[in-house]
Amino acid sequence: MSSFKYPDLAERQKLAAAAKDAMLKKFRAASESPVAEAKREARVALNEARVARAAEREVAKKELQAEKARQAAHAAERAAQTQREKDAAEALLAAEKAQQNAALEAEKKAERDARYAARKSAKKERRRGY
Repeated sequence: MSSFKYPDLAERQKLAAAAKDAMLKKFRAASESPVAEAKREARVALNEARVARAAEREVAKKELQAEKARQAAHAAERAAQTQREKDAAEALLAAEKAQQNAALEAEKKAERDARYAARKSAKKERRRGY
């Protein structure tokens, strides 16, 4: 005994196509509604604001990097100036010390020469017998 098949293949295909058409109409109606349009505009505005904030952050980040670079260059220049001043002071101190050493050596030589001359004159006096 064969079973009763009410919705035959053509009928089922027609019902499926009608269901698809109904779903498509419902989707189109929902996407064209003013509420959906308002939501879409809100999403677009939110995205644009997000992009603008990201661009502002990027600009601020670049400005901060540039400021840090300027500060680093300024600090390097100050360090170089300090080093130059330190080198100049050391050179001046070394020159003064060299001058003092030269004066001290000249004084020592003069004392040695005086002692030598005194010894020589004492020896001459002893030889003469005065």
